[in-house]
Amino acid sequence: MHTAESWPIAGNMLAFGSTAPDGTPTWDAPASYWADCLRQMRELGFDHIDPTDAWLPLQKLSEDRLREFEQVLDGEGLKISSISMTRNSVVDAKYGERNLADAHRLIDIAPQFGATIVNTGFMQALTPAQEDALWFWLAEGHHDDPALRPLAIERVRELGDHARANGIELSLEMYEDTFLGTPEEAVAFITEVDHPAVGLNPDLGNLVRLHRPMPKGEEMYEKVLPYSNFWHIKSYLRDEDPATGSYFSAPAPLKYGVINYRKVIRRALALGFTGPFCCEHYGSDSIGVCAENRDYIRQVLASALISAEAEIL
Repeated sequence: MHTAESWPIAGNMLAFGSTAPDGTPTWDAPASYWADCLRQMRELGFDHIDPTDAWLPLQKLSEDRLREFEQVLDGEGLKISSISMTRNSVVDAKYGERNLADAHRLIDIAPQFGATIVNTGFMQALTPAQEDALWFWLAEGHHDDPALRPLAIERVRELGDHARANGIELSLEMYEDTFLGTPEEAVAFITEVDHPAVGLNPDLGNLVRLHRPMPKGEEMYEKVLPYSNFWHIKSYLRDEDPATGSYFSAPAPLKYGVINYRKVIRRALALGFTGPFCCEHYGSDSIGVCAENRDYIRQVLASALISAEAEIL
């Protein structure tokens, strides 16, 4: 069982983008560039990161470069608690089979780095409209084809079998207009998958930021937390005006957003959540906000675990 101080709380590396400053793809960049990015995370107090394939797709690295990355991690005093796939759906009409192979590759790589979770989902590449928007979630994106749901179930079970054989777990990220687009849809999907090594990533920040009607965050968490094994955690301000039908949302630190994360994290622990956290944030100094969120989570964990011990005594 984790303590508040030992609980894996990673910083997501997606803020650094997929290329070095000179335009070189991150997987082709020199180890010195990796080290510079990782050092910034360590300077903020992180001891775990999620490399995410939106920053460094480990599945693209040769064995030699994987060892090189491992050496850089060790040199910066960092560990990996989870590896996330981003916008690489295993049922993508064009790249689904490639993405499935990549997921299997990450499941093989994860134990080498001590990661206990490979996170994936059904979100796909941003549309041109999303790329042009101030915030990509303000424009219409990909919608999953219901006809592909049986294939999605089949491929997730396949990945779950592989994950269990490797002693890790697979987590499925909630995201709008996919098979995991609402709490009800996510629970129905994970229930049908029915695999002991597959759980949900209740990334409800992906939903509360949308400019559309939305249940309260705490109500949505109540439905999905019992199935959750990993957590991309982030928050947003949100406002809606029923008189005009207008909405507003913007990224915010966990302590200041529309969701009461003190209440939600304590509820997650009461329901048995033991998975890693991965802090995310968009805009401004993303990794700086993630560091603040990490400290907030640790304080909430400490309080919740003390309360739990007191109840046992």
